Amino acid sequence: MHNLNVTAQQIRIFEAVARNQSYTKAAEELHLSQPAVSIQVKRLEENNDVKLIEVVGKKLFLTRPGERMFKSCQKILEELQDLNAHIKSDQARVDGELKIAVVTPAKYFMPYILKAFLNRFPDVKPVITVINRRRILDELKQNQYDLSIMGRVPENLNMEAFAFFQNELVVAAPPKHHLSKEKKIPIQDIANERFLMREKGSGIRDSVMDRFEENGIHVEPYMELGSTESIKQAVMAGLGISVLPKQAIRLETRYRHIDVLDVEGFPVTRDWYVAKMTGKALTPASEAFLDFLKNVDINKLLVMSDTR
Repeated sequence: MHNLNVTAQQIRIFEAVARNQSYTKAAEELHLSQPAVSIQVKRLEENNDVKLIEVVGKKLFLTRPGERMFKSCQKILEELQDLNAHIKSDQARVDGELKIAVVTPAKYFMPYILKAFLNRFPDVKPVITVINRRRILDELKQNQYDLSIMGRVPENLNMEAFAFFQNELVVAAPPKHHLSKEKKIPIQDIANERFLMREKGSGIRDSVMDRFEENGIHVEPYMELGSTESIKQAVMAGLGISVLPKQAIRLETRYRHIDVLDVEGFPVTRDWYVAKMTGKALTPASEAFLDFLKNVDINKLLVMSDTR
């Protein structure tokens, strides 16, 4: 039975005939006429050049290929039933507000994740607050959000967190920088460059400083700026170099407004977490979003959105 030629309707009909051992009973069960059932079984046999059912006297029997077909049809119908149940479950109504706090650098990828989530749950109303790390910690204590997206989970807060995405921090320089064409630049060679950094307490700054300290290097910031966007603009203006999330400069690197330097020890890989305060009762919308982040392939989603 190679290259089996069978329709979904024929699978249902044959399974019913084989289980009931009767064309008539199968027709009644499926709300079809007895001739219609007989014709479909006959077409199934003819299209595949195989005898599945034989009638001896007035009794219906399955041939050996018919028995195999019957078992396969049962498995297929069971899987279709399970699939239907899962689809209905996924489409169960989820609505209401989704209150999320997002630290500033995450704004460069979160819109694409939210779009995919809202395509699945269009009745959810997202209320997104983009703030710096210091403020987000204060407001989490006041129970103002359902969930938060951050690069570093605070140890002094009782939180439950799940790492859902890895981001890369790269060394960004103005176009035509004197190191732009160099390969495997020693990390100490960039220590004396004019370094633009986020404010103290920033998760990105802490990650960068940790990498320099691992290599015994001290970097004194040339300028401190309060947001990833302001640093990005400063780099393009030629004020210095910085370490920025790869997601944040995807368009600028594509159009050569920013060059990514090939520095040893970079990129720095950083986990992004979705977190909630322990004991926080989640709404259906926030439960659905948390489950979405735990099960969706974020990297594939972002590639499809052309964000890498």
